[in-house]
Amino acid sequence: MAEEKKPVIGVIPLYDETKESIWMLPGYLEGLQTAGAIPVVLPLTAAKEDYVRLDEQIDGYLFTGGHDISPELYGEEKKKTCGSPCGMRDELEPYLYRMALTEDKPVLGICRGIQLINVLEGGTLYQDLPTEYETDVEHHMEPPYDRTVHSVDIISESPLYDLLGKSHMDVNSYHHQAVKTPGNGLKVMAVSEDGLVEAVYRPDKKFVWGVQWHPEFIYKRNDDARKILRKFVEISSTCRNRTA
Repeated sequence: MAEEKKPVIGVIPLYDETKESIWMLPGYLEGLQTAGAIPVVLPLTAAKEDYVRLDEQIDGYLFTGGHDISPELYGEEKKKTCGSPCGMRDELEPYLYRMALTEDKPVLGICRGIQLINVLEGGTLYQDLPTEYETDVEHHMEPPYDRTVHSVDIISESPLYDLLGKSHMDVNSYHHQAVKTPGNGLKVMAVSEDGLVEAVYRPDKKFVWGVQWHPEFIYKRNDDARKILRKFVEISSTCRNRTA
């Protein structure tokens, strides 16, 4: 009997303009490894045919946090309060997302990732919460990030509720943009105490989830975060392209 292979997860890299460097937070990789996957940091500047070749070995995609998304992607002009986008990511990620959808490969979006999924599904974003959304909820916490700062309400008829079996959960939070209008085909899974969208999914796909909080910072001490990562990896393991 062939040994069961771990799923390979393609992880979108981060980019630092000041150092002109491609990099990665270890929590993304270690969290996936702990959940039973082999994480692979993808290149940021490759030809599309190279990503097609890489995709042959990838079972799921993790869309990470990072830069603000260019408002051009959702039909708005950039406000002064919007951060500087990363053109390379704004060009690459839509291509990878649509490729994953075509093959029905699992996708997990974290922070920027949920925002990207929402935009690519036709939704819009708050470009800057402090100036566009009045709230007393702490959405941009100070370190350390491996702690919770507010709670979210989980929609009862959602896969997140099915996974966790509860109506509320506590989360960490580090963002200044967020989902404004949910994209077509997406359903909301969770909202924060102030009504802000905190999690979405596509019901017509095996696994397309986006969460606004950061499981990669908190998974070591938070069972909910571990369950989300394990579910993503578990579904990815059913989508393996490689033969034994």
